[in-house]
Amino acid sequence: MTPVVSERRLTGSILFLLAGLSALGALATNIILPAFPRMGADLAIAPPDLGLLLSSFFVAFAVGQLAVGPLSDRFGRKWLVVGGLGVFAVGSVICAAADTLPLLILGRVVQALGACAASVLSRAIARDLFEGEALGRALALTMIAGAVAPGFSPLLGSILVELSGWRTAFLVVAAFGLVLALHYAGRIGETHTAGRRTPLAPAAVASAYARLAADRRFLLPALAVSLVIGGLYSFFASAPGVLMIELGLTALELGLTFAATVLIVFLAGFLAPRLARRWGPRAVGMVGLSIALASGLAMFLFAAAPTYASFTVAISLYLFGMGLINPLGTAIALTPFGQQAGLASALLGFMQMGCAAIGATVASVLPLPPPVSLAVVLSVGSALALLVFLPVALRKATRD
Repeated sequence: MTPVVSERRLTGSILFLLAGLSALGALATNIILPAFPRMGADLAIAPPDLGLLLSSFFVAFAVGQLAVGPLSDRFGRKWLVVGGLGVFAVGSVICAAADTLPLLILGRVVQALGACAASVLSRAIARDLFEGEALGRALALTMIAGAVAPGFSPLLGSILVELSGWRTAFLVVAAFGLVLALHYAGRIGETHTAGRRTPLAPAAVASAYARLAADRRFLLPALAVSLVIGGLYSFFASAPGVLMIELGLTALELGLTFAATVLIVFLAGFLAPRLARRWGPRAVGMVGLSIALASGLAMFLFAAAPTYASFTVAISLYLFGMGLINPLGTAIALTPFGQQAGLASALLGFMQMGCAAIGATVASVLPLPPPVSLAVVLSVGSALALLVFLPVALRKATRD
């Protein structure tokens, strides 16, 4: 019989699952960033075309979540998690075997369709098990643990590229997806009980999405988080161009830089629930967004002639601000919608990946040097996030 979590306590087993599921998409993206020059040379792909490996992933990831959320609210989380991880592994193998750009893009789309299920359901499972302050704490700890994979994956990717080529990186993430599937099936099991499931009908789902998108309790904090997460993925997309091409870092040095940023996310995730307990999640969220905006604006000061030190300081500030608003804003957005946690998480994920696709595309197509383009995306996104979150911060909280 599949074990079911009976206590709302964040155990190591639950944390590993939530962190692994939430980090899977970033892991699959970040691990291949140091391999872009080698992939381009091996398959005769121009550097701008390699950006399609990111944008195609983001678009498929965004759209796929809209189906996963309501399906999980109707049928439960288990088989969608296991099936999604299986699809992700298949897509990873397709990428590993690809010898043309179209086949690589196909594999990335299949990867994204599997990973989107994992990402949606990590938040939905957290909402199944926790609420209120406990939910914010669970999401913060998940973000801390989940930062290890995307933070260290470029370093792992650079080592794999040097030792055995870029194809091995795709096989490694396929293996990780299968490990997560086995862990979930054997140790966690279903968290969305039959009594809490909702009917599934296309018209009803569309109506539910429309109501959710019009509900300020969800829309405003979700949009604020999505804009900042979009900036984070824009940084992922821009990092090889800025650090390797503009500043001359090697693949290994790029990996070490990403690994060092994990400490920033750790610190922010550690502080977020503690600061929220004292001053409230809305106030702390505003501080996080203000820090992110300051980081984007600071980039303009050195964008014409960036140095490694100035760029990494600005990005570290952005990551710290993002680390404060992400778990707290997510908890604010999901808390009122426990019965529709899958659907709400899906719409939140769609918004995040939509902002990621837009941000990464804008950063790559602007006729500006890469550091300037990234500064534009981070500044505009953070300013908009601050603007839409302001009514949330000003609204008197009935329950923080």
